[in-house]
Amino acid sequence: QVQLVESGGGSVQAGGSLRLACAGFGYTYTFYQMGWFRQAPGKEREGVAVIYCHSGSTFYADSVKGRFTISRDNAKNTLYMQMNSLKPEDTAMYYCAATWNPNGNSLDSGRYNYWGQGTQVTVSS
Repeated sequence: QVQLVESGGGSVQAGGSLRLACAGFGYTYTFYQMGWFRQAPGKEREGVAVIYCHSGSTFYADSVKGRFTISRDNAKNTLYMQMNSLKPEDTAMYYCAATWNPNGNSLDSGRYNYWGQGTQVTVSS
């Protein structure tokens, strides 16, 4: 059974940094794509960053481009996201997700088959 377990969330001041990790369990194959999503209270879940697991290509939402970096350690089955220059508007629950589906918009949460439980990121001004 596939499990994705996030860690690394916390509370920081604006301008600070955090590194999220997502450890994968229960599988030995490589997903087509993995990504980070976030959801703030009262808002819809939005895609933040994705990585194509075979090529290593990445894609970012405009709101985080230049500040966040997604990466993956295939040997450790772990997905990361380095978040720098954090802003109060980055405050949200962050989820990692994985998909077999090669079709559709990279940041469309509906494409993803597996989800972690989430880790909270809070940025104060």
